Amino acid sequence: MGLQVALGFRWTPPNPVQRSLQRAASTRAGGWVFQRTLYRVDRPLYRWSRGRLTLPGLATGLPVIMLSTTGAKSGLVRSMPVAAIPLGDDLAVVGTNFAQPRPPGWAFNLAKNPRAAVTWRGTTVSVTATPIPDADMPLVWESAGRVYAGFPKYRERLEGAREVLAFVLTPGA
Repeated sequence: MGLQVALGFRWTPPNPVQRSLQRAASTRAGGWVFQRTLYRVDRPLYRWSRGRLTLPGLATGLPVIMLSTTGAKSGLVRSMPVAAIPLGDDLAVVGTNFAQPRPPGWAFNLAKNPRAAVTWRGTTVSVTATPIPDADMPLVWESAGRVYAGFPKYRERLEGAREVLAFVLTPGA
């Protein structure tokens, strides 16, 4: 049984309004703003709605999971809203960080400790994160582009700038 089944994960492609908001969010300015502000709104909204709502989910149709990792340095559990990319029966996460110069902290955490937890609409599953090899990244980028129009732009801006850490999440830890 894959992670999508374990979570009851279902994703619906964004509507035209959500697609236009995705394009705005994927610009350099949009990425800079959202990287610094979105999670501050998302965490309380996520808690208040008991895991049913996120701002990117509402505005852009982006499927957002809550990813809980163990801090690479601190050892503390950290939870962040992250875009989920359907990949086979499981989910992938890609550390683009809105195409900002630095990778997201959760990616370093998963690289150091691959055991994590994923929550989707109130259901939490323990997972193991496996790094996605470079040879498989074209498939991941293709799947990511179907979920969020910004991923191809992020890929283009990050090409040669820094390594993008990506992981497939499978049930079990």
